Amino acid sequence: MKAKLIPLYFKSGKDEDFEKQLQNLRNLLVDYAEIQDSIPIGKNIPDVDAVIFPQLLGDAFKQINEIKKIKVPIIIATSDFGTVNMWDWEIVAFMQSEGIKVFAPYNSELTKKICKSLALKKEMEKTKFLVFQDNPGTGGMQAEIFKRFYWWEDQYINRVKDKFGISLIKKSFKELGSKAKEIPDSEARKILKNLNIKIEDVSERALNSAIKIYIAVKEEIGKDSEIKGVGINCLNESFYSDTTPCLAWNLLYEEKKIMWACEADISSLLTNYIINKSLDAPAMMSNIYPFLMGLAALKHEKIDKFPEVKDPQNYSLIVHCGYFGVVPQSFCSSWVLKPKVLAIVDDNATAIDARMPEGDITLTKLDPTLTKLMAVEGIIERYVQYPGTDCRNGALVKVANGYKLMNAFYSHHNCIVEGKRLVEIENIISKVFDIQITGI
Repeated sequence: MKAKLIPLYFKSGKDEDFEKQLQNLRNLLVDYAEIQDSIPIGKNIPDVDAVIFPQLLGDAFKQINEIKKIKVPIIIATSDFGTVNMWDWEIVAFMQSEGIKVFAPYNSELTKKICKSLALKKEMEKTKFLVFQDNPGTGGMQAEIFKRFYWWEDQYINRVKDKFGISLIKKSFKELGSKAKEIPDSEARKILKNLNIKIEDVSERALNSAIKIYIAVKEEIGKDSEIKGVGINCLNESFYSDTTPCLAWNLLYEEKKIMWACEADISSLLTNYIINKSLDAPAMMSNIYPFLMGLAALKHEKIDKFPEVKDPQNYSLIVHCGYFGVVPQSFCSSWVLKPKVLAIVDDNATAIDARMPEGDITLTKLDPTLTKLMAVEGIIERYVQYPGTDCRNGALVKVANGYKLMNAFYSHHNCIVEGKRLVEIENIISKVFDIQITGI
């Protein structure tokens, strides 16, 4: 997946410095961009993801009206390192003052990730998400909760298609569950022989069932190479399966980099997909329980009190299905497959007890209109355990201002990204996908 870029040169023409920098950029971005032959400013731009300026000249002030006519993103990469040169800030500022959106990356990693994001944006026009569900939200387990979620609505699915080009494929969870149960145990055992996963207290039957749902989903994904994300209405319609897809999501990401969404939440799936593929960042989804929610949060997780902390208003618990959440092994500092926790799923089901590394994270989520993206930096201070509850191992997260965070949420499902990512989100995601960044 590479961005298609075309270099532009000014009226005074190409000189030795231009040609030298152009070749330098081709070398620096060989894994991220296909850089075509250069053309003069004013010539029709072919079908590319962006134009790139290897050199800026004072001609920019005189040719500003021609630059304004460029309809694709503009990247300024004029230094030996594939970044903007400091002495080009005046021209960049002039372009911006004229209403021109410009990428002026100040480190090479930003330049590379801009290219990745531009290529992703183009690829998304033919990308598909696959979800397994039958009558989501209208019945089933905890229907009074699930019927409130916007991600089921055709209105939302149409927004995703209109904004990003991603199509949604719906298939029956009932049929998938039945198909998985018919897979012989011998097939599951063959898969298990080659897996390197840590297992604790999981019965042979439960393990076989987890592998069978993986086999069934993988077969469906294999029918269409454009499927890049998958989800199952695994809680609301849990009676269609004797297991949960947690292990399947881990295996499919590690093997094929397929993104996943618990509960077929395509809003979280879309957020994680954009972040993970653009920034090469570990990203997952989970429930967030701010301490400010008080008893409402405690009741849902069946715990009696929050951990003792100095500034409780700035803290939250992050926990989903009994543990931190569904996370691939490669994202984790620890990872174990265990028996299920929630009463809502089959007794034969499994769950993942995993931990991302303690330290910096970014909470993020797209808003319902897909025009805004919440991005709030925080820190995982430690993990906390409440034996016998629905929070067997949750993350204790602190942000700078919990009161403001309460007004920033778009959903109880939030995406957790490893590391401080606000700079990348503001400089890459916001500009490439035309999304306003909100925070605290």
